[in-house]
Amino acid sequence: MTLVEQIIIDCWVIFGVVWTIGAVTAKRAQRRQTVGKRLWYAVFLMISFVLLFKGFPTATPGTGLKEPIYPLYIPVLPYSATFAAVAAALTILGLLLALWARWILGRNWSGTVDIKKDHELVTNGPYAVIRHPIYTAFLLMFLGTAIAVGNLGGFLGFVTLFISHWIKLKQEEQLMTQQFPTAYPAYMKRTKALIPFVL
Repeated sequence: MTLVEQIIIDCWVIFGVVWTIGAVTAKRAQRRQTVGKRLWYAVFLMISFVLLFKGFPTATPGTGLKEPIYPLYIPVLPYSATFAAVAAALTILGLLLALWARWILGRNWSGTVDIKKDHELVTNGPYAVIRHPIYTAFLLMFLGTAIAVGNLGGFLGFVTLFISHWIKLKQEEQLMTQQFPTAYPAYMKRTKALIPFVL
């Protein structure tokens, strides 16, 4: 295993541990979205990881996806030290952004689109610039991983992951607008959804 691969794996492990702890310590949900609405983005999320793992040129133990599928393992980027450094940097940057946003969000965080008991509208830290920094962070980590793998599956997975997060953020914004009918539309006017000053 290369140093870059180890860095990327470590980033995902840290992300997973923090998110698991966060799920236990978050406030109780007061309003939950329906399972049907949740499926819209969950299906695209699952497809993203299947595309990524099925693009690995070798078997991937523990994933249940042992054989790669053509054309997902076709190389899109040649291996180079530059691409490896970019992959590691994006993954680390994504993790740091995720941890910062998660810290600022505190107990208001939820893995699904929910309104928490005593829900607060958080607009400081990374939320002062973008409304969904955790989604941005997740996309950065996935993109870094896709670049490290360098195969078609990873980049197709990035596209489906973007679709998943776009569906989820639209659902979340609808719910937040209902919860904060004056404050949230004003917040939306002064911020971008995922990329500062762009999108």
